[in-house]
Amino acid sequence: MEITNTCPWGRDIPHSTSARAEAENWGFWELLINRASLVMLSEQKILPPETVRRIARAQKKAEEKFTRPGEPPLSDIMPLEKALIEQCGQEATLIHTGRSRQDIFATLNQGRLRRSVLDLAQSMNEFRRTLLTIALQHVETLIPAYTNGVQAMPVTLGFYLWAFLEAFEREFDALREGYARVNRCALGSAVLANSAWPLSRERLAELLGFDGPITNSLDSSQVSLFDVPLEEAGVAGRAAVLISTLLADIAQQYAQTRPWLLLDQSSTYSSSAMPQKRNPGIINKARAKAGDVIGAVNTCFIRAHNLPLGMYDNKESVSEDNTAVFVKAVHLLALAKKTFELLRVHKDRALEELENDWTCTMALAEGLQMELGLPFRVGHNFASAVVTVARSEGWIPKNFPYGKAQQCFREVTAKLLGKEEELPMSEEEFRKFLSPGYVVRTRVGTGSPAPASTKAGLEAAGRRLAEDERWTASRCEAIDLARARLDRAFEALL
Repeated sequence: MEITNTCPWGRDIPHSTSARAEAENWGFWELLINRASLVMLSEQKILPPETVRRIARAQKKAEEKFTRPGEPPLSDIMPLEKALIEQCGQEATLIHTGRSRQDIFATLNQGRLRRSVLDLAQSMNEFRRTLLTIALQHVETLIPAYTNGVQAMPVTLGFYLWAFLEAFEREFDALREGYARVNRCALGSAVLANSAWPLSRERLAELLGFDGPITNSLDSSQVSLFDVPLEEAGVAGRAAVLISTLLADIAQQYAQTRPWLLLDQSSTYSSSAMPQKRNPGIINKARAKAGDVIGAVNTCFIRAHNLPLGMYDNKESVSEDNTAVFVKAVHLLALAKKTFELLRVHKDRALEELENDWTCTMALAEGLQMELGLPFRVGHNFASAVVTVARSEGWIPKNFPYGKAQQCFREVTAKLLGKEEELPMSEEEFRKFLSPGYVVRTRVGTGSPAPASTKAGLEAAGRRLAEDERWTASRCEAIDLARARLDRAFEALL
């Protein structure tokens, strides 16, 4: 999905998750289901060849009628049945053998849901690819990480984005696992308990590109309509939460007078009254869209929770006809992708931000314990005392007087050890422990922000992303191949 409008106002919500999803509407699926039904009825010898041929030719004429430009779209099976009857009489209704609106609607909505989920997968992968590209460029770009809105530790931008890439891997896992349940077929289960006709539900599923039928016929046309769409809607909702969290960190930069992370100025918009303003419209637009997705997910659950079986296909709740969960989620991912493509990182300013605060004092406490054998609490209280003095007197790590550090150490040891001791590190060592670069380089263990660790993690994320891209492409290709096989089988009936 291409984003052209980065301003937060005006309506530009797409109608579907993709142009292909737009084309695969109710009418598309009703025609496709008729083809599959006729092929299966012929193969199972439920209808004689001459009858099948006449209905197939009527179906072909109906397809020409309903796919003409300007023709009102199909939204029910009865207009299609009427068109078939016009071509070959009541004999045409034999195509409905063993079927019902229930299993037809359940199947066509499953097909539409399947396309929406694959479009979500593709959009998620495109966003992940953008994050990964940026992360690999900034494996050694030092930035502050925050807890409770306060600088906590120095890390790198690559490390920070790696964390979100891992989170999106989890969401893709959930999407992929859910897809195994999405890509099952209800057709052939009739109202809810099959029929007296020996239909091959397995063959119907195969012809329509599904992995197989939902086994229990009541589940297939009634029960699965509730939980299956909500499972994948949950993926969209959690992805929206992750993006919202990510964008909140970027938006916070605009509260500073000298941000280290900014949108390219060409993508911002100016104030109508304040000449100095450069507003990050796309960030605000994406954050609002995340709220739309989360709200739509909640609406789906609310709509589903009080409906009896047999009255409503809850897959409709998530579709573009109602809450449009996946449409909004795909739009959000496109907005987020565009936002990160427009970001400009100011490395020197990020380092200055780190060096102007006491973000590295944990390393100072660690150094006293690891290299000099002092108890943990002594080192921690000393580092805290240094920060207390520094902030009360306006010092930063680069210019904090070494003599004051020595005095802090004497006071802390007198209190905790019962006697004053001298600071057992030189001024050079004292400054080293307060260096952001030193701190990041010396983090060890699985998943640390050290450049080598981050690079390895991002390379693994790249391999995983490539696998997920291949999986998405293969699922789309499988659907296309099934469609081609169905078309060949149907044409053979004519």
